[in-house]
Amino acid sequence: MTETPSESIFRRALGTEFDRLHPQLRRRFGVSTDGGYACVGRGVMRRIRRGPWWTVPFLQIGRLRNILVADVGDEVPFTVENYPYRDPHGRETVTFVREYWVPGKRRPSRFDATMVLDPGRGVIVDYLGTHQHLAVDLDLRVEPDGSLLLRSGAQRFYEGPLSFRFPMLFSGRATLRESYDDDAGVFRIDLEVRNRLFGFLFGYDGTFTCEYPEATTAPARLRPVRHEQRL
Repeated sequence: MTETPSESIFRRALGTEFDRLHPQLRRRFGVSTDGGYACVGRGVMRRIRRGPWWTVPFLQIGRLRNILVADVGDEVPFTVENYPYRDPHGRETVTFVREYWVPGKRRPSRFDATMVLDPGRGVIVDYLGTHQHLAVDLDLRVEPDGSLLLRSGAQRFYEGPLSFRFPMLFSGRATLRESYDDDAGVFRIDLEVRNRLFGFLFGYDGTFTCEYPEATTAPARLRPVRHEQRL
């Protein structure tokens, strides 16, 4: 699949299936540098939950570089910021930076992700964390109701010259669904992360609304500390 800079990475990954998305989701996932706009969502997570006590160390490790969120809570305000930019390797990139204001905490918890398209495979690669240590393949599917179903696949760890396929026994597979509720006028999001041996690790569900500010690049505060070239 060849890259078409004028189109969003989601349109290029989904092809004609992109047009089956709900119109509001097409706008939300249509962010690109040539499109000239970003998507900023603000809403409330009805519930953020995690698995049994023994999942906490796993989540705390991921928290160190904003790869996972270890907090739990109900009615948690959050934001998600999707800005397009060209990374130092010339790739069209979209930020997926989320912040959660858990009641009783002095600072928000933050989850950093940046996404690019692997043109050779036609697959979106999701780099997780502030240093893009973990690269995750994403499988995308448009559901009959126009919602977007996203499942995480193979994961690779990169640090300096070190590179290896991350064993799924020590990680989790995410299933995320985004939809648009016409009656309520809100986006709905639902996420679950599970490990094939240990079961449920982490999840949340909530609603949000979006604004679409003009943008052709991402603010420095949303970009990773380093950009990994390897896909």
